[in-house]
Amino acid sequence: MRILVHSAIAAAALTFALPGCGNAATTVATQETGYTASGFQAYLPELRALALSQGVSRATIDQVFPTLEFSARTIQLDQAQPGGTSGSTATPPFAPYRERHVNPTLISGGARRYQQNYSRLQDIGRRYGVTPSVLVAIWGHETSYGAVTGNFDLLNSLATLAYEGRRRELFASEFVAALKMIDRGVSRSQLKGSWAGATGYPQFLPSVYLRVAADGDGDGRKDIWNNQADALASIANYLSNAGWKPNTPWGVAVRVPAGFDRSGLRARVTAPRCQRVHERHSRWLTVGEWRRMGLILEGSRWPRDSELASLLEPDGPGQTAYLLTTNYRTILDYNCSNFYALSVGLLADAVAR
Repeated sequence: MRILVHSAIAAAALTFALPGCGNAATTVATQETGYTASGFQAYLPELRALALSQGVSRATIDQVFPTLEFSARTIQLDQAQPGGTSGSTATPPFAPYRERHVNPTLISGGARRYQQNYSRLQDIGRRYGVTPSVLVAIWGHETSYGAVTGNFDLLNSLATLAYEGRRRELFASEFVAALKMIDRGVSRSQLKGSWAGATGYPQFLPSVYLRVAADGDGDGRKDIWNNQADALASIANYLSNAGWKPNTPWGVAVRVPAGFDRSGLRARVTAPRCQRVHERHSRWLTVGEWRRMGLILEGSRWPRDSELASLLEPDGPGQTAYLLTTNYRTILDYNCSNFYALSVGLLADAVAR
């Protein structure tokens, strides 16, 4: 997941560096960034006041705040992220990304877990109206089926990022949400994850956990760190809330014939967020209309002729293209990247095969 100013999931970038860098490295990091442990401690009363005003219990505040520590490594990683537009607008090819994220290891691991959880996945799929294999694919893409979930202390990282101030409102809000998780019974030791605040098998930010975490096995808990059923049900609840349409594929691979006329296919609506991601999509037409325009199926079967779909050519004319339904846009809500959403869809298809 990637952090965005989001309507639903501010998906955190998955950089799983070790938080412990040693005193010398921490000193260098502090000198490079200009942020200090003393400055961090001076900021904490502001964060404490925010938590109190947002209804966090005094017991949780008194338990957590004395333990908070400045994370120089978190600031290093945050400041290494792209800060806006890059020098190049060229789009890299999809194939290398696909090879990393739809590879034999992830496919076989996903197929095994799909079969192991088959009955539970079918129940979850019916409950939320979401395709079960997509849940497994997101789990695999985010954390390699729980193998790589991150080991940063979430509260330290979120408090440090709020102190840094580049996106203070976002990270202060997520810090408060993490405190509310503790109020709901999640232990401090459980709150480990990426440096940017994502946690558990689905890599949810705390605010997302509070909003969509689900009990997948009926034991009364919402354990996205150890319980596969809970994690899968939580991903399903997220996608359902984001608008997943039941019994509809995410998309299908197609071949666009030579000489295809692309004039007039430009999208007519500007996306409210992630504009560079969405501007690569064509306008919506029905699958039947696309078929009559000569597109050739490369996937297993066409979606319904009445289904609306947009065309994406990730590598340009002459390469594999994709007709994408509204469910593809729902995957984009989880992580606003065309390569991410395509690889989730392709991994889901391979897992269920």
